[in-house]
Amino acid sequence: MPRPTRHSLLLIIAIALGAGTGAWVATSRWFVGEAGSATCGQAHTRLRRIELVFGLSRKDQVDVSDAAWSLFLAREVTPRFPDGLTVLSASGQWRNKAGDIVREPSRLLLIWAQPSADLDDRIEAIRSAWKSAHGQESVLRADGASCVSF
Repeated sequence: MPRPTRHSLLLIIAIALGAGTGAWVATSRWFVGEAGSATCGQAHTRLRRIELVFGLSRKDQVDVSDAAWSLFLAREVTPRFPDGLTVLSASGQWRNKAGDIVREPSRLLLIWAQPSADLDDRIEAIRSAWKSAHGQESVLRADGASCVSF
């Protein structure tokens, strides 16, 4: 087994000392802290990134149509995030409560927004409205921090 070099030992020590202490890990344009916060360069703005995944299949009913999705977007999402958003069509799969793999068409909604006191309330209102209107068990939510420029 080869002996570790001085450089690799220093790297191992740095990683060990940084673990769990809020150490910063450098990436190409920004730094990610232990809580996923971002410190951006001068040309970028720090925004929250929210990803929501909406399943379009409904139990014992036809799938949610493109027209119904567009109406939901116009009524529930756009008024809460009028500055902009992105929607991608996707194919998803998940394991239901019975243990079966379910495959369904989906929509991935990406929102970049300024952190605010009401941001979580606006996101949760969208998720609740979808589940209620379309009989869904859940709407996947993933949060992160992004450095963006326009």
